[in-house]
Amino acid sequence: MKKLLWKPSEEYIKTTNIYSFMNYINEKFNLKLSDYSSIYKWSIDYPDSFWGELWNYLDIKCSQPYDVPVDDIAKFPGAQWFVGAKLNYAENMLKFSSSSSPAIIFRGENQIREEISHRMLYEQVVRLAKALRDDGIKAGDTIAAYMPNMPNTVIAMLASAAIGAIWCSCATDIGPNAALDRLSQVKPTVLFTADGYFYKGKRFNVLDNASQIVKGINSIKKVIISHYAGESLNTAEIPNSVSWINYLSNEIPKNFEFEQLPSEHPLVVMFSSGTTGKPKCMVQSAAGLLINQLKELVLQNDVKPSDRMLYITTCSWMMWNWQAAALGTGSCIVLYDGNPSYPDVSSIWRILEEEKVTIFGLSASYVHSLMKEQFYPKDVVSLSNLRAISQTGSALSEEGFEYIYREIKEQLHFNSIAGGTDINGCFSTGNPISPVYLGELQGPGLGMKINSFNEKGEPVRDELGELVCEMPAPSMPIRFWNDPDNNRYMDAYFRTYPGVWHHGDYVKIHSDTGGISYYGRSDSTLKPSGVRIGTAEIYNQVEKLPQIKESLAIGQNYNGDERIILFVQTQDGIELDENLKKDIKKILKENASPRHVPSIIMQVQDIPRTFNGKKVESAVTNIINGRNVTNRDALENPESLDYFEQVLPLLSE
Repeated sequence: MKKLLWKPSEEYIKTTNIYSFMNYINEKFNLKLSDYSSIYKWSIDYPDSFWGELWNYLDIKCSQPYDVPVDDIAKFPGAQWFVGAKLNYAENMLKFSSSSSPAIIFRGENQIREEISHRMLYEQVVRLAKALRDDGIKAGDTIAAYMPNMPNTVIAMLASAAIGAIWCSCATDIGPNAALDRLSQVKPTVLFTADGYFYKGKRFNVLDNASQIVKGINSIKKVIISHYAGESLNTAEIPNSVSWINYLSNEIPKNFEFEQLPSEHPLVVMFSSGTTGKPKCMVQSAAGLLINQLKELVLQNDVKPSDRMLYITTCSWMMWNWQAAALGTGSCIVLYDGNPSYPDVSSIWRILEEEKVTIFGLSASYVHSLMKEQFYPKDVVSLSNLRAISQTGSALSEEGFEYIYREIKEQLHFNSIAGGTDINGCFSTGNPISPVYLGELQGPGLGMKINSFNEKGEPVRDELGELVCEMPAPSMPIRFWNDPDNNRYMDAYFRTYPGVWHHGDYVKIHSDTGGISYYGRSDSTLKPSGVRIGTAEIYNQVEKLPQIKESLAIGQNYNGDERIILFVQTQDGIELDENLKKDIKKILKENASPRHVPSIIMQVQDIPRTFNGKKVESAVTNIINGRNVTNRDALENPESLDYFEQVLPLLSE
């Protein structure tokens, strides 16, 4: 029997944006759509009508309307979206420029607070856009950022979009080599950076790293430096650099003209994590991102102008782009830069209370860390304004779902979502008019025709399978950078199942609820004796043990089969002894299956992670199977790989 965690009341349902959209569709097409499953089915049965009417419902601002929503939905990949339309992404983000209500609230770890209204945001964006235009930057040029999560980063992204330039960004917490691996591929003309940032109470200088980036990319002609955490800003350290304040146009342009561009014009380049090689550069279009982001924000997350959204993120992660798009709903985004648990675990929760945040975004790893700390937000702060929590990054355990409702707030919409950088959005997501069940994302996103395939490529329900998407969606990449024959693009998504997008997640779609459970990346799927096991199934059990801080499960080719090796990071002061090993094996055997029990359990000091906090299974799998690791700089803690190389001889015996 599925455990119901939350169910919206009929009164609540009638206040939602998606209920309004459903009524709009019913009236337009004389339909009787009444719940999420019915509107979802309509959205994939009639994709032309769905995306076309969504464009109208969201009141997408354009100088020229589209001729057709999609030219050929059967062409996958290669379908063209909103053919004939001309528009500007930033113009749509700044539609609320007459409002004096806050658009951005910034909270830095060092106690800085800044508030910018929608009107002020518009003025700063067009001032910066004018300065860029005056500098000769034009549509199609690339602008890069190496920045903290601060208002100037959002302003620079919107100014870039306003003149039709292509945006890409890396957070300042990644090293210069990792930044160069990404930014050098797209040859930016302009680099935005800052003099420093704060993390765990320490001040970090950015200019040395920024200088290395500029020296490594000869296409950069201008560097614009924001003052944030430096003692004093000295632009002389970097050639062709100028301070943000001095670069900004002194005048607010009257009747600023946003560059009107075809819907397929590139808006951003998003970078893959790069843990298996040089990061892929995924090019996404202005119209595609605009409509899909607003679909997810307005309909799936029910964002309204009265909302305030804070997502724990950095500008290296697609959730930064996603949160920034909430400006297009008229709502306020609350940017936080720093460690959310500094100086103590309650810090970010006190900001939620002070800023009256209504929608809070976090990762599964953060939820699990709160559980380990035995921190219970409802006992520490008032969360009367909080009405929704959005969670992504990796699979959340069932205990994590229960923690949300038991220790944070009983009455809220818990919106667990999953998709990726590849689509700058979600394949699976929540909605405010359906129940939330334990361990399940509520369902597929509107317009996303997803499925689960077994190893034979057959659709399956109620068993583990590969997540696929059987129909194009607007935010899928229009191409990869420097991939003229489309080979890398096809290799990434379409070689496994021709004509079907293979996403690389291991999922179970539930036939009774329509919900979806995630079990980790399928390229990390374990196959002892040919039986497929998702690594999340192991983590969800092992990390229940209070002695275990984190774990990493790896498959090693051994004697013609595959054996599971489990590396565990214990809590401070705890050793992995035989009793703890027995506890690990017992909990896996009883709560998962005997096949989940690892052949070897070893203690490790640190678990390798990406800059977004995700466990890196692929690099360790390569090491344990005698293969090279090609891109250590893609890790937040590359030194953690040294241990695995040291123990490889022991595991090869």
